[in-house]
Amino acid sequence: MNRNSVTQLVGKYIAIWNESDDGARKALVDEVFAPNATYTDPNITAEGAAAIGEYIAAAQKNFTGMLFTHGAVLTHHDAVHFAWEVGPTGGAPVVSGFDVATLEGDRISRLYGFFNGY
Repeated sequence: MNRNSVTQLVGKYIAIWNESDDGARKALVDEVFAPNATYTDPNITAEGAAAIGEYIAAAQKNFTGMLFTHGAVLTHHDAVHFAWEVGPTGGAPVVSGFDVATLEGDRISRLYGFFNGY
């Protein structure tokens, strides 16, 4: 994948966290993650796109009315790194961190999330 494609993929990943419609979120999860993908952060390891979608849907309840955004996307070979934050629109972030992912073709196969201060 070229740099622009990877940046677009990360944008779609962040859009998953901002999507409140279950059907639209599931479609994004299926587009962004390989079917056998894993997602790991300090709270969970989710295996498979369906489990990842369920985790994100449950976690969204903690961020009602807030917006996820991402910073610069760094990539080489099949690896991706980007910072992210979530908070009220126009306000200070309440949580921030960074993710490291590996790609399988044009989808994420493994994603590791890190929370700042955790």
